[in-house]
Amino acid sequence: MAAGEQDWKPGSFTKNFSWGAPANGLLELYESIRIGFDGEMHDVPRDIFRQRVSRSGHSEYIPINFFLFNKSKNGIDHLVADELVFQALNAPHSSSFDKLALFTLNFSYAGKWTGADAAQRRPALWANSYISEKVADEYKWNIKKVSANDIERFVSGNPRYKAKSARKLSTNLKYIYEIGHLSDFASKHVERWWVDALFLALDRLIEDRELDGKQTAPGQYGALLEGSSFSRIAGARSLEKELATKHLIALYTACGGRDRFSDEHVRERTELTIPDVQWFAANDNRPQGAVHPSNPRILKMIPRACAMLARYVGFEMIDADELATFDLQAFIRNHTQQALTRLRESNVVPTMSVEELMRLTRGK
Repeated sequence: MAAGEQDWKPGSFTKNFSWGAPANGLLELYESIRIGFDGEMHDVPRDIFRQRVSRSGHSEYIPINFFLFNKSKNGIDHLVADELVFQALNAPHSSSFDKLALFTLNFSYAGKWTGADAAQRRPALWANSYISEKVADEYKWNIKKVSANDIERFVSGNPRYKAKSARKLSTNLKYIYEIGHLSDFASKHVERWWVDALFLALDRLIEDRELDGKQTAPGQYGALLEGSSFSRIAGARSLEKELATKHLIALYTACGGRDRFSDEHVRERTELTIPDVQWFAANDNRPQGAVHPSNPRILKMIPRACAMLARYVGFEMIDADELATFDLQAFIRNHTQQALTRLRESNVVPTMSVEELMRLTRGK
């Protein structure tokens, strides 16, 4: 059955997750991921994740069934350490994480685990379709039109929805849209969460294909992303985002795609020895930043070793301290000043006066 024809089942989404006060955002999810993965960027058995989270007093069902990706390894169900986990483990909780997590819910790729039925592989297709068909296409990202009643009408009016009522699902989803800052998705600018969402989308798409025994070559990344719902649910579309997508796919590829968290992969790509990579990480093992000079909004936090590869696709490295306090305007000023200095040192001078330039731009 194709994803677009798959049944919509609310499952455990109708349960109360105890998100807390609206000001907390999706902090409950953030903390659950950090506890469940025990601070390590490694796949963790699903049962162990559940035990850790349950012992901490948090609820585990919503994270493992709707936000994280599941797959079997050696006959044991695991939760995958991907971009969402990377952000939870390596950055403070923020609205940026909340928006990435909200995108993850709407993108709706949860993988497979023992006992799950076919509908749980794409557990929130009702949210995916609501955002794509109503919010993006019909409302043009006018979030004021989003309400629990509107969600309920949309879901219950679709023959794919297989439940007696859609009310609890609708009120829960509307609340998550509020605390997850869905209103910010209307921006046409490239933002940090959107950059992370692109990496997350590729992670999930590649992992989902592997469940069916399909491998994904780097040359397929662009088409894979384009054929998904990414551009429809990741906020208002714009030329800026289209141009950024090309640079980010190049960065994702250079860093090794799904292997970017592996030191062994970086060693192979850079021809460094394992001690070299370990020394590079030991010197400062915090994630670094990669920024594209054509648009400093294209800023991505990546594993430190991976940052060595970013320069091959036109990105500049930013260390961990600068990444935490990155100043967009200061970056632009510094690069402009450097460019002017290079022009002066090369004895490049203008060939027309200011008056001539003004007449040219005004069409006179």
